[in-house]
Amino acid sequence: MSVSSFQARYLPAQIRNVAIIAHVDHGKTTLVDGMIRQSGLFRENQQIAERFLDSNDLERERGITILAKNMSLEYKGTKINLIDTPGHVDFGGEVERVLQMANGCLLVVDAFEGPMPQTRFVLKKALAAGLKPIVVINKIDRPDARPLEVVDEVLDLLIDVGAGDEALDYPMLFASGRHGFACLKLEDPHDSILPLLDAIIDHVPPPPGTIEGPGKMLVTSLDYNDYVGRIAVGRVFQGVLKAKDPVFLVREGKPSRPGKIAQVFTYQGIRRTETPEVGAGDVTALAGLTDVAIGDTISIEDGAPLAVIPIDQPVLSMLFAPNQSPLAGREGRFLTARQIQARLYKELETNVAMRIEPTATPETVKVSGRGELHLGILLETMRREGYELQVSRPQAILLEGEGGQVLEPIEELTIDLPESYVGPVMEVLGPRRALLENTKKLPDNAIRLLFSAPARGLLGFRSALLTITNGTGVMNQCFKGYEPFRGEIPGRRNGVMVAMEAGTTTQYAIEMLVDRGTLFVGPGEPVYVGLVVGERPIPNDMYVNIARLKHLTNIRSSTKEELEHIAPPRRLTLDQALEYVADDEWLEITPSAVRLRKREVTYKRRG
Repeated sequence: MSVSSFQARYLPAQIRNVAIIAHVDHGKTTLVDGMIRQSGLFRENQQIAERFLDSNDLERERGITILAKNMSLEYKGTKINLIDTPGHVDFGGEVERVLQMANGCLLVVDAFEGPMPQTRFVLKKALAAGLKPIVVINKIDRPDARPLEVVDEVLDLLIDVGAGDEALDYPMLFASGRHGFACLKLEDPHDSILPLLDAIIDHVPPPPGTIEGPGKMLVTSLDYNDYVGRIAVGRVFQGVLKAKDPVFLVREGKPSRPGKIAQVFTYQGIRRTETPEVGAGDVTALAGLTDVAIGDTISIEDGAPLAVIPIDQPVLSMLFAPNQSPLAGREGRFLTARQIQARLYKELETNVAMRIEPTATPETVKVSGRGELHLGILLETMRREGYELQVSRPQAILLEGEGGQVLEPIEELTIDLPESYVGPVMEVLGPRRALLENTKKLPDNAIRLLFSAPARGLLGFRSALLTITNGTGVMNQCFKGYEPFRGEIPGRRNGVMVAMEAGTTTQYAIEMLVDRGTLFVGPGEPVYVGLVVGERPIPNDMYVNIARLKHLTNIRSSTKEELEHIAPPRRLTLDQALEYVADDEWLEITPSAVRLRKREVTYKRRG
């Protein structure tokens, strides 16, 4: 195909593909908002949502990016495709595959916190993919900002992760996404974000490839639309792809499958716009290919596939099964093993970092992911969709090394906390086989502790840290690699109170138990035998009758004053319950409840 017959608007030289990578809460999504507003993408009077790239309900609630998204803007005759990527290590699978669409990256770093563990993780992936970095020191308007020190820390980080000379020759900008400005020097005017757009055009190389030759595209993401079905998203590496083109779906080690492109879309702002064709270098979405999968090469000719970046393997696994408690079926719409497993396999189409394996029990499957948050988001999504299920405690995935040596996943753990809590935190992490590797004094007089710790030793630690530090400790973790097994870890929690009678909880029974520990239920709630209803301050479990009724007597009494002094029950969230559940328990998850119950009830009635 000749250049003159190519009808799409942009040639490769007029395109810049940029991934935005950063640690959680370092402001990348807000920074994108500012770029969009000042590029002229929207009319001056047009209303757009704050952080509109975080369109998923869970993303807005948690303030994090979970799913990678694409958008574009036009500036000085150049199309800039922006790929907003997750900042949390548990969604590294999203990061790794979308980096294949980009040729450069904006490394956004908080002007106070500096580079964090996830920054290191994603930066390594970006440099390994050959992306040209542009460093943005964001939030310089913070009262405690220390931008010049962070500049040095970013340089140290780049050297530490093995950046080459070309990568080290990066442009540096100072910015505030909230106030919509970026500048090359701190003393420059703080009135426009356009210097950042100029830096992208000047320093990010245009995508390689030419519109000559047969069209080829690598699928890095999938979407679904009720009208057109499955949609393949990726970058065109060579040639031109047109609507109605017959194509081949090619993957390493598998026979090619024929298909036909029904529609071609490009990105205009955050919307997909239908176009007759798309050329090399551009990010596109293709409809009509029913059995396309992430990692496929869509090619006009049947030939060799494009190279795919390998995805890091999962490190934690859980068992998923239908809810089998006496309360099953009261709240959910999807209850059976077939429905649950169909939903999981559908998730597998787009969640490339997840794995599903059968078990000896047909109704139960083993689901593996990148961390507690990765699996927790999946469970939260399923319960909101109306699923009822039960899951086991997360387990670290162990590997066998040379000579039969057992290897386990090790996390890099960073904790920022007041100095007075360092001792108590060290006491808790010691038995969890964590090793202190570095300490650092922060400008606000806090201490930053850097540990390497087994992934299994960090299960439940987040809640423990908040308790120990009275909510002041902040932890971040990042997968470091597999190392030799560090030994057994003692039990991680206190004993629990377990219901020994089915029925409805009573105020009378709660009064009797409130001094024995912390309750998870209040009066008037249904319970069944084996349900965990509270926590004890000592290690042993205790069976209790929380549905006990008060026997009537001739003596009148008032309990109103007593109940006013009873603390409200401790309601576990899904994330807290995932950290809390023990090996001998199931976590029961429904659209409106999260419950813990014993797998085997050992209580025996007296004869």
